[in-house]
Amino acid sequence: MRIRLLGTGTPTPSLRRVCSSHLVEIGDSVMLFDHGFGAHQRLLEAGVPATRVTHMFFTHLHYDHCGDYARLVLQRWDQGAGHVPELKVYGPPPLAEMTDRLFGSKGAFDYDLIARTSHDASLGIYEARGGKLPRLRPVPQVRELHDGDVVSEGTWRLKTGVVSHFQPYLNSYGFRLETPEGVFVYSGDSGPVDSMYGLARDCDVLLHMCHYISGTSLNDGFAGSCMGHMELAALAQETRARNLVLTHITEQFDKPGMRERVIAEMSTVYKGNLFFGEDLMEIPIETPHLDKLL
Repeated sequence: MRIRLLGTGTPTPSLRRVCSSHLVEIGDSVMLFDHGFGAHQRLLEAGVPATRVTHMFFTHLHYDHCGDYARLVLQRWDQGAGHVPELKVYGPPPLAEMTDRLFGSKGAFDYDLIARTSHDASLGIYEARGGKLPRLRPVPQVRELHDGDVVSEGTWRLKTGVVSHFQPYLNSYGFRLETPEGVFVYSGDSGPVDSMYGLARDCDVLLHMCHYISGTSLNDGFAGSCMGHMELAALAQETRARNLVLTHITEQFDKPGMRERVIAEMSTVYKGNLFFGEDLMEIPIETPHLDKLL
């Protein structure tokens, strides 16, 4: 299992941190967990073309977690030229409706898709790439998930759990991915919630939103929907997560001195391996090892 962070930022515009997205590869399964604006560029920078992606998992439908969904589907379909199976897409309702409004009849990209499946120029390009006519539209295989649902394929198994983020306006989930190589848990966006203790128990990698300095929340709704750094340290320590990765990093503590303060304070509670996430960082399943000094 190979884990790479693509986007560790928030909706706040940033050249350093794009919106949420993370890449997990297990054998032939190439999975994206969320795909917000800017994430597709990071995917290309990681050397992974859209045509290699097999599964897309959405935790919730905030734009900073799904903004590049359309680019992923369209680029994968266009470059794949009929040689790659339809993308398998999982996430909360109303994911199926959103997908139809993007790629279905009268959807946002309907005129584009009509042109690309009808005009001689587009069909010529499609055949030059090895495609066989007629050229069909993309039809992502969407499965809407609910609390406790399981997705299983090959050697891996993914479990869904409800987390605390912007209910009742959004359905928001966390995921636990179990593989022979180890267990990866992703919170999506969430404040403190009991369900994350079950999802994260004894995991190898806990990738969790760390949105603000504890004690500085804007109001009760904010504290319930977003995670402070010390609450996250307590969660990771109690669940015995081997590696804790901070993501969804805000400008509040993404600066020299404050990053070190966050790590130092969290380390008084959490005794595992702590990673301050950065775009394109690769996360080990095992404990990081000490390289020889040369």
